[in-house]
Amino acid sequence: MYIIKVKGVAKIPDYVQLRDEEFTLLAYFRVDRPDKSLEKLGLGDQKDAIMSVINEMPFGIIRKLEL
Repeated sequence: MYIIKVKGVAKIPDYVQLRDEEFTLLAYFRVDRPDKSLEKLGLGDQKDAIMSVINEMPFGIIRKLEL
């Protein structure tokens, strides 16, 4: 799975994309509201680990997420 963190502009908030190995979009959520999207994917129990990676990432970088 891959994480992409995108910087919002003006009234558009920062958001995160989670993509699979073929770069198909799995989830798209605001950085400050990941709960529902991660629960839908079945990753609710790993929310803290995922969010710590996201919070440390710079914007515009694609990072492979190993769970």
